[in-house]
Amino acid sequence: MKELPLSKVYQFIEPGPVLLVATSDHGKPNLMAMSYHMVIEDEGIPLIGCILGPWDHSFETLRKTRECVLAVPTVDLASKVVEIGNCSGIDTDKFKTFSLTPVSAEKVKAPLVAECLVNLECRIADDSLIDKYNLIILEVVKAWIDPERKERRLIHHNGNGTFTVDGETLDLRDKMVRWSSYTQR
Repeated sequence: MKELPLSKVYQFIEPGPVLLVATSDHGKPNLMAMSYHMVIEDEGIPLIGCILGPWDHSFETLRKTRECVLAVPTVDLASKVVEIGNCSGIDTDKFKTFSLTPVSAEKVKAPLVAECLVNLECRIADDSLIDKYNLIILEVVKAWIDPERKERRLIHHNGNGTFTVDGETLDLRDKMVRWSSYTQR
């Protein structure tokens, strides 16, 4: 074994796909790319923890409006996702610049992203850890999936400018006898 610098730990435990966070400030929609998130609760009302901070233009909008949409892009949007992460909503209309379509959500003012496979309408459930850890706990209040979308492979940031694309799926449901609720089709 060789020592791994602590600054590289996240590269090996990143749990989920890169997301787009959509917010809306006085009717002006914005997007940001985000990789730092985690499922906190999956039964009943889903809770998702997200790391955002004052370095993100969307941070203040999310704190003020207390709502957003987490949109799950697929691999065909990877280049756009990286470009979205490399510019600021302060001076860029990201929906227009990257030819993405904002769609009215049902329960929040932030828009869905029509080109994404999944869109999760969210409200802040707990903001007590923002000042200490930049951790915001979001409650998913409505979820959408595009069943017609052919591309379903997600992208995962490796933490160094490279990405892993979902690939082969291993079906081990028959071995997950203790957690059968997770194996339902």
